[in-house]
Amino acid sequence: MVAGSKCRKIKAMASPTVSAPKRETDPKKRVVITGMGLVSVFGTDTDTFYNKLLEGQSGITLIDRFEASEFSVRFGGQIRDFSSKGYIDGKSDRRLDDCWRYCLVAGKRALEDANLGPAVLETMDKMKIGALIGTGMGGVTAFSSGVESLVQKGYKKISPFFIPYSITNMGSALLAIDTGLMGPNYSISTACATANYCFHSAANHIRRGEADIMIAGGTEAAINPTGVGGFIACRALSQRNDEPHRASRPWDKNRDGFVMGEGSGVLVMESLESATKRGATVIAEYLGGAVTCDAHHMTDPRKDGLGVSTCITKSLEDAGVSPEEVNYVNAHATSTLAGDLAEFNAIKKVFKDTSEIKMNGTKSMIGHCLGAAGGLEAIATIKAITTGWLHPTINQDDLEPSVTIDTVPNVKKQHEVNVGISNSFGFGGHNSVVVFAPFKP
Repeated sequence: MVAGSKCRKIKAMASPTVSAPKRETDPKKRVVITGMGLVSVFGTDTDTFYNKLLEGQSGITLIDRFEASEFSVRFGGQIRDFSSKGYIDGKSDRRLDDCWRYCLVAGKRALEDANLGPAVLETMDKMKIGALIGTGMGGVTAFSSGVESLVQKGYKKISPFFIPYSITNMGSALLAIDTGLMGPNYSISTACATANYCFHSAANHIRRGEADIMIAGGTEAAINPTGVGGFIACRALSQRNDEPHRASRPWDKNRDGFVMGEGSGVLVMESLESATKRGATVIAEYLGGAVTCDAHHMTDPRKDGLGVSTCITKSLEDAGVSPEEVNYVNAHATSTLAGDLAEFNAIKKVFKDTSEIKMNGTKSMIGHCLGAAGGLEAIATIKAITTGWLHPTINQDDLEPSVTIDTVPNVKKQHEVNVGISNSFGFGGHNSVVVFAPFKP
């Protein structure tokens, strides 16, 4: 009897370490996703985008937007046949940098998806609706054209739109100007971690009661001579010009750098109270997120992955989720030699038993969309949750032997996502992780 009671005591003492952390239950502070919008190499429809990913189709092609024959890298995830019809007026469309065109179309499509079109918005308190759409590089084409005018023709020939269309806050600003949103409005620029930083901050505005709804995400349009030339100079890009569609190959032994992409990915994030009150369809739930800094190097990750593993751990704490509950990771996985393994090692450090976890790399098909990457990958994560299918990581021909988690190689897999995380890391050592799950009332 004495031994039995001792056992019961020990069991009772041990239980707090294995019980799941408490998730948010206050409908004012629970953040749900009610709309999604994107501009991608696979078009502007979220279903089409995800179906192409499920098929394992590569959107990487030779660049023809500018004369790239003299460049040592001549391919990328270039968007073609983009139309902003119905979303941007003709005069603005002709002037705008693609970065802002992508942002406006993705943002307005997300609002439509959330049943927040112009007529509905007119009936709402717009002081409680904000926009937080960031970019890593801003209006690169507008900036390049302005500098070119200065050098070739003098300062008097610089366009009056040079500054407004170059600066990084303009995506959120233009979306607000077009839709009348008067809540929190700014941009975050943390290189390739940008969109996740925006989701994290947007959710905190809702949790603090400063907004009921936030339109959040990232946008980027850097496939132009300045952008491509700059990343070539950084020695960050794959050189596989003879087979572009096979160039982005996360965790593969023969990877040789990332592939540039572009586009925009935007979510409508809303308090559960607001979504319930207006009868919105809830797509998924945002449980939490975190941001940290490597404090190590401008472009290289820490080899020990400390900044990343800490960020994952903090995101789970914020979400009220135990590591055992996570069974899907949409990895940053850019296809760089150091980055892929540093991220993998950090994941292994946090998730001791990875037998139930699957992780994949969206960038293997659409390239690295820089500031927009986290936005497009958040949509891929949410689609995995709602469809029960994970897209493959393509070009997995010769996996690094140390990578022992299922990377969903080359063919899609059915997988019921319990909790999914999406990782994004940027130059400067910026780390960001967001946590999504199926919505359960």
